[in-house]
Amino acid sequence: MGAMFRSEEMALCQLFIQPEAAYTSVSELGEAGTVQFRDLNPDVNAFQRKFVNEVRRCDEMERKLRYIEAEVHKDGVHVPSVKEPPRAPNPREIIDLEAHLEKTENEILELSHNAVNLKQNYLELTELRHVLEKTEAFFVAQEEFGMDSLTKSLISDEQGQQAAARGRLGFVAGVVQRERVPAFERMLWRISRGNVFLRRAELDKPLEDPTTGNEIYKTVFVAFFQGEQLKSRIKKVCTGFHASLYPCPPSNTERQDMVKGVRTRLEDLNMVLNQTRDHRQRVLISVAKELPSWSIMVRKMKAIYHTLNLFNMDVTKKCLIGECWVPTADLPNVQKALADGSNACGSSIPSFLNCIETDEEPPTFNRTNRFTRGFQNLIDAYGVASYRECNPALYTIITFPFLFAVMFGDLGHGLIMAMFGGWMVLKEVSLAAKKSNNEIWNIFFAGRYIILLMGCFSMYTGLVYNDIFSKSMNIFGSSWFVPYDNHTLESAAAFTLDPKDSYTDIPYFIGVDPIWQTADNKIIFLNSYKMKLSIIFGVVHMIFGVCMSVVNYNFFKRRYSIVLEFLPQVIFLCLLFLYMVFMMFYKWVAYSTFSPDLAYQQGCAPSVLILFINMMLFSSNEPEEGCKEFMFDSQGTIQRVFVLVALCCIPVMLLGKPLYLLSASKKKKDVKPEQSNGSVNQGIEMQEQTDIGDGEHPKPEAKSSGGGGHGGHDEEPFSEIMIHQAIHTIEYVLSTISHTASYLRLWALSLAHAELSEVLWNMVLTFGLKDHDYIGAIKLYVAFCFWALFTLAILVMMEGLSAFLHTLRLHWVEFMSKFYQGLGYIFQPFCFKTILEQEEKED
Repeated sequence: MGAMFRSEEMALCQLFIQPEAAYTSVSELGEAGTVQFRDLNPDVNAFQRKFVNEVRRCDEMERKLRYIEAEVHKDGVHVPSVKEPPRAPNPREIIDLEAHLEKTENEILELSHNAVNLKQNYLELTELRHVLEKTEAFFVAQEEFGMDSLTKSLISDEQGQQAAARGRLGFVAGVVQRERVPAFERMLWRISRGNVFLRRAELDKPLEDPTTGNEIYKTVFVAFFQGEQLKSRIKKVCTGFHASLYPCPPSNTERQDMVKGVRTRLEDLNMVLNQTRDHRQRVLISVAKELPSWSIMVRKMKAIYHTLNLFNMDVTKKCLIGECWVPTADLPNVQKALADGSNACGSSIPSFLNCIETDEEPPTFNRTNRFTRGFQNLIDAYGVASYRECNPALYTIITFPFLFAVMFGDLGHGLIMAMFGGWMVLKEVSLAAKKSNNEIWNIFFAGRYIILLMGCFSMYTGLVYNDIFSKSMNIFGSSWFVPYDNHTLESAAAFTLDPKDSYTDIPYFIGVDPIWQTADNKIIFLNSYKMKLSIIFGVVHMIFGVCMSVVNYNFFKRRYSIVLEFLPQVIFLCLLFLYMVFMMFYKWVAYSTFSPDLAYQQGCAPSVLILFINMMLFSSNEPEEGCKEFMFDSQGTIQRVFVLVALCCIPVMLLGKPLYLLSASKKKKDVKPEQSNGSVNQGIEMQEQTDIGDGEHPKPEAKSSGGGGHGGHDEEPFSEIMIHQAIHTIEYVLSTISHTASYLRLWALSLAHAELSEVLWNMVLTFGLKDHDYIGAIKLYVAFCFWALFTLAILVMMEGLSAFLHTLRLHWVEFMSKFYQGLGYIFQPFCFKTILEQEEKED
């Protein structure tokens, strides 16, 4: 409760740790997650710090882990999750872990290298087999046509025929990638001037690239030529196109024997590949079991050494000194962590903690749980509260879902939202363990308790509005009755119910009477009802925000602001707008159809808006005959007094605080500095003696300039103070009017939501309710599908998002601007859990 009302009290502490105990001590602090370290070496380069070599070692181990993890994922090995994260390893375990990672990396590298070599040999033998098998048809065709016909196809002149008679044709066989075949053919034709005969055949099945594992499509070719010079040219072209050349015997018998030998070697090599693959799989499976633990330990080690680089070494080089912010409630936990760290390494000299005083603004830390974290995030999104400033999140838990429900009031839609939020709350453990990367889902899940409360409050306001999917429920029986007979009802298209004859004078038990659902003037009635409700809720909300400023003024010892700022502000707000709320209630109570006084019957009720405008303009209107101008006697005089007093509050807000600070600064100048310093030093010494005697740690006092800017300009010159106060006064007076009108969004969105729901019912679902035969059942099925789809997509999601954003604006601008400054910075403790979660999100 205290942590939600205002942030935790913080203390700036110095840590004195022996170098041999530094690693284990910081490790224990990281597990506790209660300290935020400060950098004591801001001017030192990151590469010149004391533990930079250890950080590099951790980087190297992370590189090895990334390689191992990539190999594990490449083979599709499942990596089990860690149930309980391991602690950071001690220095001896670091050496063992480093050696283990080195051994594992070398083993996997060797296995990968051997597998690539074996796959390369297997690829070459496979290509050779295809060359021998595919070229068989080429040589059979050559024997059928004869050498002379093939020679004639290559050599056209007589000299060429004579040269062919002197020797046989040569050939080159091999494989080339399929997409390079057209360019390969053109290049052979150009270099030989058409004197190369090329035969090719495409491979049916793709081959596997031994390096990347990708599929590659290749084509077998045989190029027939004559002459050694042309042969060398062809080989150069093959080299340029990365074609693989293989030996191919010219005789059929030799080719058959060679194919048999290649097939035997392929079978043996395939067996070796399977054994290598099985061994690699076993190694990766055993590594995968330890991989998450290794990653966590290395990340923790790196975080520890990064934190140790923030420390400073003392002059004797025998002690590490660090500074950190610690919540005073967690000081015993920090001391215990330091003691555990010293005991873990067997240090004879214990580490100790010393609280120091400072003028620096401490960080803001609001301790939250699963329920309050979502509401605190809403406030922090506007601005982190200043140190020890009053925290609006505590009240937002109730006001946020309530104002949302005023705009979203529907029992059916609220039930859908509450069921969705309740499902996420009940399944939060299993849903949180899935760790989805979907950003929209993560936003919904983070606000599951907000959604649940918004749904529950919407169900309540829907019951008050008597609205469930645009229909009403007659649970307690209507307070109206029909005084007409059946003949009158059948002959008239519409009729009017006079309250004198048709109203029982007993209000409906809760909410709106269901008879208004069928009334033609339903919108007129609900307009007036919801408009007045929105003004009432808005004025009460703003008055509560102004009253919260008293808490800050009192805590930060600025009690003069209670008289010079708070009282004028609340008087100004109450005499004008709270008085308008009073007139609404008075009108509801005093004016009635059953009133014996004709001047107080329903038809004589004056407009609250007209009365308020006349009050501000000091004017009046002539009442109707038999009616009164005002609601009660002396109302005109009271209103003039209220306006005059409210106007008198403006110069008090404008000049009160600056003049008080001016007089206070003059009094300080009259006091002798020696007496002032002596009294202050004496007070500090007495306070320190008291703290030491009580056995408490000295705590930094809340600064007078804190409080989120509440009086944060007090030390400035008088002209600056005057300017700031003038801006603040003008902003408050104008915003009081604009913010009151801004709360009318409650009425506007509530009316729009109700009307859109009614239109969706009448235009879609009613279409399926017109027919009563089997065709009507089909129509109803289709109409219900569309109605349910539009209800979820438009009314629940889009309208819900709209109401959520408007509620957020009412809290950020209209409510929090009355007392909240939000000029602080968040407390970010050194915590292993937070570090690991952030790295998982980045991955």
